[in-house]
Amino acid sequence: MKLAGFGLLVSGWILAVLALVLLPSPGERTAFVVAAFAVEGLGMGLEMRAQRESAGGSQ
Repeated sequence: MKLAGFGLLVSGWILAVLALVLLPSPGERTAFVVAAFAVEGLGMGLEMRAQRESAGGSQ
């Protein structure tokens, strides 16, 4: 689960950077950057969940 979370974090970052570089319209850029932040948020949530599960299992 941690690997998937890190993959989502990296994917979101790449999406945001590529949107800023490749898309010409500010509206399109904004939409893709918001989507990229949503992907990063999912990745962060998955990482936090995996961390909680691993910390709870060791007690």
